[in-house]
Amino acid sequence: MVARKATAAKAGRAKGRPARESAGQLELVPTTSDGKGAPPRARPVAARGLTGPAARGRSPVPAPLPAPEAQAPPAPPSTPAPKRRATAEQMAAKQREISISEFFTKNRHLLGFDNASKALLTTIKEAVDNSLDACEEAGIVPEITIEVRDLALNAKGEGELTKGEGRFVVVVEDNGPGIVKAQAPKIFGKLLYGSKFHRLKQSRGQQGIGISAAAMYGQLTTGQPIRVTSRVGKAKPAHYFEIQIDTRKNNPVVTEDRELVEWHQEHGTRVELEIVANWQQGQRFVNRYVEHTALSNPHATLHYVRPRAERITFPRATEELPREALEIRPHPHGVELGALMVMAADSKSHDVKGFLQTSFSRVSATVAAEIVGRAGLKGRVRPRDLAEDRELADRLHRAIAGTKIMAPPTQVLSPIGDELMRKGLVSFLNVIETEGPEEDEQLDLDQAKKKKASRREKEAKAEAPAVPDATPEEGVEKIKGHNYFIATVTRPPKVYRGNPFQVEVGLAYGGSWPADKPIELFRFANRVPLLFQKGACGMTEAIVRTDWRNYLLSQPKGALPVGPMALLVHIASVWVPFTSEAKEAVAHYPEITREIQLAAQECGRKLAAHIRRRKHLDYQAQRRSIFELYIQEVARAIGKIVKRSPEPIKREFLRLADKVTEQELAAQDQALQEQSEKVARRPRRSEEEQE
Repeated sequence: MVARKATAAKAGRAKGRPARESAGQLELVPTTSDGKGAPPRARPVAARGLTGPAARGRSPVPAPLPAPEAQAPPAPPSTPAPKRRATAEQMAAKQREISISEFFTKNRHLLGFDNASKALLTTIKEAVDNSLDACEEAGIVPEITIEVRDLALNAKGEGELTKGEGRFVVVVEDNGPGIVKAQAPKIFGKLLYGSKFHRLKQSRGQQGIGISAAAMYGQLTTGQPIRVTSRVGKAKPAHYFEIQIDTRKNNPVVTEDRELVEWHQEHGTRVELEIVANWQQGQRFVNRYVEHTALSNPHATLHYVRPRAERITFPRATEELPREALEIRPHPHGVELGALMVMAADSKSHDVKGFLQTSFSRVSATVAAEIVGRAGLKGRVRPRDLAEDRELADRLHRAIAGTKIMAPPTQVLSPIGDELMRKGLVSFLNVIETEGPEEDEQLDLDQAKKKKASRREKEAKAEAPAVPDATPEEGVEKIKGHNYFIATVTRPPKVYRGNPFQVEVGLAYGGSWPADKPIELFRFANRVPLLFQKGACGMTEAIVRTDWRNYLLSQPKGALPVGPMALLVHIASVWVPFTSEAKEAVAHYPEITREIQLAAQECGRKLAAHIRRRKHLDYQAQRRSIFELYIQEVARAIGKIVKRSPEPIKREFLRLADKVTEQELAAQDQALQEQSEKVARRPRRSEEEQE
């Protein structure tokens, strides 16, 4: 029987019928009608007769017979192979280039257009930054008008103000040098187009995105083009443009271009944008931006026009323009290896010494020879050899890092300066109508008008006796009847990643600022206020990490200090390291945070000396007042004893009291000054040791 089964299996294989194995036994699969065998299936079958070993010539072992009722289990359903959804050719056909305009159209939050209220501020900020940059580069004292119009109101200002989102027109007009006709469409209708990206020079704009992104936002939300009027000189006609952006190609489309025979400006530019904005929620940000722009730009006059509000003017505090910032080559300290190789590939010098002298600042022939010798470069090595040989470039990079090179020149930066920073703080405190943070930590120009003094307060103020002012102190300014202590510090320039930067810190202490709330921190980068992302900014981190308890201010752990103070922090650099394209926060570079801390500590020492002096004056005044309570009785008693008039005795006691307190005050001032100088020397020594 076994032989017959084996013979049948061989015959099945010979005829092309496949066999399948189940439980160690081969079973023939019948062929289809076309002669081909069906595909093999894993289906168990009941064992019949002998198992596989018997068929291979071994001792047959009888298999257990199944029960009469038992049946073979059903076969599982077969799983079909996954169908390919797309081929490589089909996916390749879908690939296409994305323009920068198209990208930012879908990701406008990266540029600061997150919502309608923030978009209003971003639009104004980008236009004002361009105006200030143009005026300063042309040597013109800026005069800028900022206007916000609600389209829900008619020409006479009648109607109801828009509540929530609505259409507004933003107008920014300046007296700058104007824009050449051929350049206007690209400046306002093409992203990443400008003159500031490829040069190392301090300016507010850096990327060539801002104003064209605002035009793109207006076009996206209202469908209206940006309207530009510009004039380059009194003898030249003004040109009016209406410009749209082709986001597919990132190209400008001029829908209207005409000359204006008459225009009120001899030279300048006027930009009008119709956008969807939320004035109800966004006006406090715009108010604060205008205030802080006036604070950081004391040479500019700002006119601010709002819907149904009086025109506000921030007059300039000085007629002197800031020092002109010069273009600079990168500093060798901090340049990365990859950047060094790219610069070497683009160099036209014949050797490495010439490459170092022409491509970097502060590298003289002596310094270049020292770097080449430290790197061990022998013979004539061309810059292209550095670009092609990574090991050679790495040796030169390490030699640059180990060579002592002068700091970058200071004339390339244009800081505010101690004197102008003081004038800006005084002008700022004179113009704003409220001091101190509100519930949302935003200053509001209209808040003071809402709070009117009661009749009882007015009567009490009129009946109160006049209090003479205290003796004028160094650094104290009287503003609106309040005494403010103002201190400013400007640090020497430093370098990060080959870019020079300079840090300035100023503070205004006292006055009407609330004493039980965190201080007001004003952040600026190249004279531009930074109003958002305070917690993510490296400036805030540096101020928080400073221990203000050493300077007699209370400070919760990991938070800003508490006290009646406003603190101004400004960084001037040829390239500010912002955390995003929206330019709202400064990156956390250790070199920058350390400089801010050192400047804050120096300001803090001045503040601590002032607070100690005031406390000592108050203590001496208290002692003198207690003495004066009894001096009349003492003078009268002594007069009776010596039989003299008590008035000369009283005057003598008062003179003696003044003399004693003056001596004590002088000794205390000298001790405070010595202590301040002793503390001031410590950071400088540690800084020199670290360098």
